[in-house]
Amino acid sequence: MSFIRNLLFGGVKTSEDPTGVVQGSSTPTINEASQPIIEGKFYPRTIYKFNGHDDEKIFIAVKGKVFDCTQGRQFYGPSGPYSNFAGHDASRGLATNSFELDTLRHWDQPIDDLKDLTTQDLQALDGWLEHFEKKYPCVGSLEAEPGVNI
Repeated sequence: MSFIRNLLFGGVKTSEDPTGVVQGSSTPTINEASQPIIEGKFYPRTIYKFNGHDDEKIFIAVKGKVFDCTQGRQFYGPSGPYSNFAGHDASRGLATNSFELDTLRHWDQPIDDLKDLTTQDLQALDGWLEHFEKKYPCVGSLEAEPGVNI
């Protein structure tokens, strides 16, 4: 409304901006609006599309947490050294320091329980999880899809 008032009556001085949003209100700022929205739970089938190819966003799961790694496109995006992890659960590959495709489960396979990892592998994975938690926003959790990954 203030936009129309300002247009018709010429720049009425108020604490409102031309769009009618009162400064200091709880409306998100540009930076807040660009932050990822917490999505909740993902299934291997639904995280797969966030691989940098099918969708611009890049999501990677580590120990059941899904991270938005879009800002790390140079590492996780197409042609990046960790690109095979995009849209997948990267836990086993990160734990074993392997970039081989066979460390990744397909969307229709059970989620990797990581039970056969060594103590050293699990410590490495915990280090990677800490890295992701510090650097990338968590957007949800990776869960088994009923009837598909169980």
